[in-house]
Amino acid sequence: MKKNKKPKIQYSRSEVLSGYAFCAVWLVGFMVFTLYPIIQTLIFSFSNVSVQTGHIETESVGFSNYVYALSQDATFQQGLKDYAIKLVLYVPVITVVSLILAMLLNSKLKGTGFFRTVFFLPVIITSGPVMSIFIEEGVASFPGVDKLIDFESLAATVPAFLVDALQFLTSEFIMILWFSGIQILVFMTGLQKMDKNMYEAAQIDGASKWEMFWKLTLPALNPTIVLNVVFTVVMQSVFSLNPVITQITDLMNKTGTGAGYGYSSALAWIYFIVMAALLGLSVLVFKKHERRVKR
Repeated sequence: MKKNKKPKIQYSRSEVLSGYAFCAVWLVGFMVFTLYPIIQTLIFSFSNVSVQTGHIETESVGFSNYVYALSQDATFQQGLKDYAIKLVLYVPVITVVSLILAMLLNSKLKGTGFFRTVFFLPVIITSGPVMSIFIEEGVASFPGVDKLIDFESLAATVPAFLVDALQFLTSEFIMILWFSGIQILVFMTGLQKMDKNMYEAAQIDGASKWEMFWKLTLPALNPTIVLNVVFTVVMQSVFSLNPVITQITDLMNKTGTGAGYGYSSALAWIYFIVMAALLGLSVLVFKKHERRVKR
């Protein structure tokens, strides 16, 4: 039996031209302000760049900028290591915390509108300079956390990496809450689109709230979780106070070995590749979990 083909939508010539005109604005802007600078930085990364009056001189140096960055630049290597560790800790914690807060704010309680505003407000005010001031004043961490938890005694019985992770999370927990505003809103949107009939049927069958969360809510929110993971990785990677970005920016206007526009471009491309690899790994982990749940 032949399947019924969907009828093709016919557009008039003026509608087609209007569509291309709207797309052309974005394409021209993308090619001029995004694609061209990307290609230019790739060329610079294989060159020694000298900025002269009225022009830029480039001298090809091959892969020497990349080799120096990966073999001799200890500051950049340590920055990449700290960035990777921070992502490994930040992404799951921000995802879990934002999901819990979204479920609480989505409940039918008094004052939820006020608390939604409170949790989203940091997204508006947490620019680089503001965050820098907060960190200097100690607002980004719990006051007196070292007095509440004896990390030295804990290190005697718990592996060192777990102690370091716990110490990092306790000192950065306020910042984690600040970085969770968008994720909370995305989770709330996903929760509000859930089919209530599904929960009513599960409740009739005798399912507890815990079972409904694991068997209904969490699998249905898996695409939303992937979206929030992507957003969190990108947000942390492009944050202006990121030490790797700070180093790349500082070295642009300096001269000598391990400095200049060419070397900064090489660092930026290495950083981009590492970020893309971590982003792909994060998405792959959650996609595998999504396929496992569907089975």
